[in-house]
Amino acid sequence: MITDSDIRDDVTEELRWDPQLTDPDGIGVAVTDGAVALTGHALNYAEKMAAARAAERVYGVRAVANDLQVKLPGSPRDDSDVATAIAHVLDCNVQIPEGAARARVQGGWVTLDGEVEHDYQRREAERMVSRIRGVLGVTNTISVRTPATPEQVEDVIEDAFRREAQVDARHIKIKVSDHVAKLYGNVHSMRESTAAVSAAAAAPGITTVENHLLVTP
Repeated sequence: MITDSDIRDDVTEELRWDPQLTDPDGIGVAVTDGAVALTGHALNYAEKMAAARAAERVYGVRAVANDLQVKLPGSPRDDSDVATAIAHVLDCNVQIPEGAARARVQGGWVTLDGEVEHDYQRREAERMVSRIRGVLGVTNTISVRTPATPEQVEDVIEDAFRREAQVDARHIKIKVSDHVAKLYGNVHSMRESTAAVSAAAAAPGITTVENHLLVTP
């Protein structure tokens, strides 16, 4: 049986293995009943999120609390410079419709709003913004519009689960209401849980995925 100590060692090694992390040894890892807490500092927001994804990939991890603080090297970047950079990357990204996403910057924290056709566009806007130097965090309030009914969306998600190699659809139940997909059941790893959430998020009309899946290795 895998222990919390085993999981901590594996998460530490996975952080060291990830080429996106500049100083993995500076990240503290604590594990309680399979729940991982990451503490310390990251050089930018993108690295903070990469650390959480690395922890989620480890077998036996049931949940991840990302308490890393973004500590930018050198002097903080002016909010107006950050806003200008954000406007440039959003305008240049062909996956995001022109004018569909807007950003506000205060103290290095970015708030995104607007409306898009698909959730992947919403996530792409956040991904692009998270990589900009000077960004300390992102709040994504971009909404997704769709004419699909909840029953149609549930059918689409179930079909997606059956096609997804990393997801065992037999043990997952889906409930869609008010553009929110709620996932219930059991999965074998955080990676399977993440794959299920990603598949559900790609469905038309879904703006939020509530993950109630239990990881049972």
